[in-house]
Amino acid sequence: MNETRIIAEPGKQEIVLIHEFDAPRELVFATANDPDLLPEWWGPDHLTTKVDRMDVRPGGSWRITHRDADGNEYAFRGVHHDVVAPERVIRTFEFEGAPGHVSLETAIFENIAGRTRLTTTSVYQAIEDRDMVLASGMEAGARRTMERLDLLVTKSA
Repeated sequence: MNETRIIAEPGKQEIVLIHEFDAPRELVFATANDPDLLPEWWGPDHLTTKVDRMDVRPGGSWRITHRDADGNEYAFRGVHHDVVAPERVIRTFEFEGAPGHVSLETAIFENIAGRTRLTTTSVYQAIEDRDMVLASGMEAGARRTMERLDLLVTKSA
């Protein structure tokens, strides 16, 4: 299993997530952006994931809902601003439980000799917003999400 690196430098408004896959970028890109496959890898294991909508094209909106064992829902949404398969996706990201705290995510899928390096940079409106996300435990969730995506891609390769 490949390791996920998370970089969050003090005093900066961004979080950078880097993960390498032993698969071609076309497969990683297609898997990561397939609304039918997303519930298999996005989010923590203890939550169920439902794709309410996922229109992966410039101007297309997306909304994903997590549900816990008690029936509590946690929804996320945004708009795709740029999609160039299999190279990049740029979209906004907002947790509906903290409205108005929107980040801009840029996911770059880089071909490295048949492998894929996925670098996702999330830029927040304020350092305090970024720090709130870090304090929420997102690092563990992001690592597990990348592990699950890696397993799914490896299974498909």
